[in-house]
Amino acid sequence: METSSVVKTSVGIVRKQSFHLENYITVGGRKLREASIGWESYGTLNAAKSNAILIPHYFSGNSHAAGKYREDDALPGYWDSIIGPGKAIDTNKYFVIGVDSLTNLNTKDGITITTGPSSINPDSGKPYGMTFPVVTLPDFVRLQKSLLDQLGITRLHAVIGCSMGAQQAYEWAAAYPDMVDRIVPISGVPSQKAYALVMIESWAAPVRLDRHWNNGNYYGGPEPAAGAALGYYNLLIDSLHPELIATLYGHAAADSGLAPLDAIDHQFLCESALKTQAALGAARADPNHLLYMARACQLFIAGTSGCSVDPSLKNIRAKTLVIQVRTDLIFPSADARVVVAKLKENGTDAEFHELDSSGGHLAIVNEIHKASNLIRSFLDR
Repeated sequence: METSSVVKTSVGIVRKQSFHLENYITVGGRKLREASIGWESYGTLNAAKSNAILIPHYFSGNSHAAGKYREDDALPGYWDSIIGPGKAIDTNKYFVIGVDSLTNLNTKDGITITTGPSSINPDSGKPYGMTFPVVTLPDFVRLQKSLLDQLGITRLHAVIGCSMGAQQAYEWAAAYPDMVDRIVPISGVPSQKAYALVMIESWAAPVRLDRHWNNGNYYGGPEPAAGAALGYYNLLIDSLHPELIATLYGHAAADSGLAPLDAIDHQFLCESALKTQAALGAARADPNHLLYMARACQLFIAGTSGCSVDPSLKNIRAKTLVIQVRTDLIFPSADARVVVAKLKENGTDAEFHELDSSGGHLAIVNEIHKASNLIRSFLDR
């Protein structure tokens, strides 16, 4: 009985696929002779090709939203709790697509497919490094659109994403209003105050300050691994909330025999534990990709770089369900409420729901199951 229950609620083993474009022109007008991204899907596309749901990923994520690549994988995709047969995003009803982005961070996991600074430039036969063109969230969306064109999908039942994925959901609704029926942006807004620009810079700056960065030309030699780990550490701190950090770690020393009073290199448990987590994330990443992903998000926040979302939000017509985490410090609830108020003023069908969690921004992954009923009812209307 127990095994049967797992089978019924899991998408099971999934397969990463590759999508390739030649001669892609970026939003900034630069030409890429080739651009590749990975994608995976769950469920079955119906005959009318009308049941597709797109899941753009968050900043440090990739296309792997549900299921496992192998039976012995330690963990399933990041939203496995809400994607699958009978779950909120029901794969008995919907064809769900996850897509890797350009300049994706997870270049060393052996699975993610992405074109970015670490890719080989066909013209030189060497990694692009800093010669790779600056790309944007609208570029990510354009490649997603090209993939859907290849699959023959001309309408999306929904675009659902968290954080950077939520921002891409807004871009989809604005850029392709006749194609998108509804969006579910979770803890992400289409524009932010300038403070967010400098916050994101704190994730990227340590890479450039690392002695091994060498202006991005570190391929074949020592990498700026320490800088990338510190960047991830800053990102992780911003993604958590004081309530959760206090609950998990308090003021304890990392080692009871190594008091922080006795030496500068004796750490508190909170900093030691978070540095360990950050190092694990950074080990999967190419440091240059962290710089490019940070810039893509900064440009979208600033409303530049070919962003399709009008500041007034008047070109967002898709039904909108905004879900926000109460303790999110990267995307505060107040900003999300303003977005919903604007949409309603424009006559767009929009609603706001707040998840009560002490988990901060990371609750969009760790506690997404709390939004299951909201998402299910919104999709099934």
